[in-house]
Amino acid sequence: MASKDLYETLGVAREADAAALKSAYRKLAMKYHPDQNPGDKAAEDKFKDINEAYSILSDAEKRAAYDRYGMAAFQNGAGGGGQGYSDFRDVFSEMFGDVFSEAFGRSGGRSRSGPQRGADLRYDLDLTLEEAFAGKDSKIEVPSLQPCVTCDSTGAAPGTKVETCSMCRGAGRVRATQGFFTVERTCPTCHGAGQTIASPCKSCAGQGAQRVKRTLSVQIPPGVDTGTRIRLTGEGEPGARGGPRGDLYVIVTIIPHPLFERDGPNLFCRASVPMVTAALGGEIETPTIEGGRVKIKIPEGAQTGKKMRLRGEGMSQLRARERGDLVVELFVETPTKLTLRQREILEEFRQESCADCYPEHESFVGKAKKFWQDLSG
Repeated sequence: MASKDLYETLGVAREADAAALKSAYRKLAMKYHPDQNPGDKAAEDKFKDINEAYSILSDAEKRAAYDRYGMAAFQNGAGGGGQGYSDFRDVFSEMFGDVFSEAFGRSGGRSRSGPQRGADLRYDLDLTLEEAFAGKDSKIEVPSLQPCVTCDSTGAAPGTKVETCSMCRGAGRVRATQGFFTVERTCPTCHGAGQTIASPCKSCAGQGAQRVKRTLSVQIPPGVDTGTRIRLTGEGEPGARGGPRGDLYVIVTIIPHPLFERDGPNLFCRASVPMVTAALGGEIETPTIEGGRVKIKIPEGAQTGKKMRLRGEGMSQLRARERGDLVVELFVETPTKLTLRQREILEEFRQESCADCYPEHESFVGKAKKFWQDLSG
């Protein structure tokens, strides 16, 4: 590489800053990486040139020496030109660890053989609207892993012990040299545990834990809604190798109610009103979510679709004292199965009716007549 210009190799100007160098290096290294070009000797040579160029130009002292003396600054041990490949392992691992995590052994800086936090669990809990309004203390059964008492959670049969993996010597990962860099993988013998069990415990099949059902108490606060999550800390799966337990998340679903519909803190109810009550005015009675009764005053001439709002008769709200409202939508019901006398009375009423009694009907008739007239020209 002595005859090549390092800046030209990376495709950057001589005044390029560190960010530009790094960006150019990343693109070229990805393009010419041996894994992307298997069996391509030219790509492999190009890859080596890119690595050497970046190992020099990314180091301020080496770059200054190169700018002044060229590659001669690294000959005869002056600058350690051959050192670029060993330096590159660290550089490449740092820059591409998220992309080639398995190939280059990136594991977040933590050995897999150490304690690991247990998995979180989910439990779906169905509640009635009344239970969501009032809250409740619920008992749930959760299948989860518990430490095996037979082997004291070691996974080894009584009288035997867990041994350090001879393949990875307890590290959980093994390394192999491929070309000029080192590849690190999960140990195939212990699968990352760092330990092996010659005689597994029969009660837990060597897992160190058994699946059982646990009964837990969950306090449901008033005002929960579908999708509300209640976390029970430390009630999830136990951690591996002495790690902490995960959490249990109780996910609430509200069962549809036959009378009320919910919209956030408010409740909606559709109430039937007899035609006579709607015409003359009066009162109807409607239930509330806590099981009470409330009277609603119906104004004279009430129509279907009219909404009556009852303040503070809706749902409880999480972490709040205020309640939502109950909105009652009126539905004027026409009588059916009339007796002869009832028909006579209604017939007399029709004879006495005038246009002012049915303003909506008269408005509709007027619009319909105009529509027909427009069609006829």
